[in-house]
Amino acid sequence: MIHSENRQEIGIFSYKVKIMNKEELGSWGENTALDYLHQKGFCLVDRNVRFKKWEVDLILEDGEDLVIVEVKARCTGQIGEPWRAVTRTKQRQIIRVADQYVQGNNIDKNVRFDIVSIVHNQYQTTIEHIADAFSA
Repeated sequence: MIHSENRQEIGIFSYKVKIMNKEELGSWGENTALDYLHQKGFCLVDRNVRFKKWEVDLILEDGEDLVIVEVKARCTGQIGEPWRAVTRTKQRQIIRVADQYVQGNNIDKNVRFDIVSIVHNQYQTTIEHIADAFSA
């Protein structure tokens, strides 16, 4: 279950839009989310971390917390907000990758799971950051 009450202020930006395929949009979304979180004081630890067939998009530090970030980027919000695509099944996969990463790197920090939801089209780019979106 997504803790949608933790949704934070939405950033709306203007970018020159180029038509992108799914992979390009995903990569652009991760870079945009990283820039957005850097501006909020987060520090990058790692990105595109894989375990088995699953992947975590971004791993950052926010103060004393290790933050595992799932980025969802869409070119339309018509089928629903992108963060709604982070199902319980997807959450369990992210948690598995995070557990493996934390244990494999002997990390002793509080782990938090955030989602950055982005809608990017020819009119605007909307970024929504949901801190502590779900828990292990």
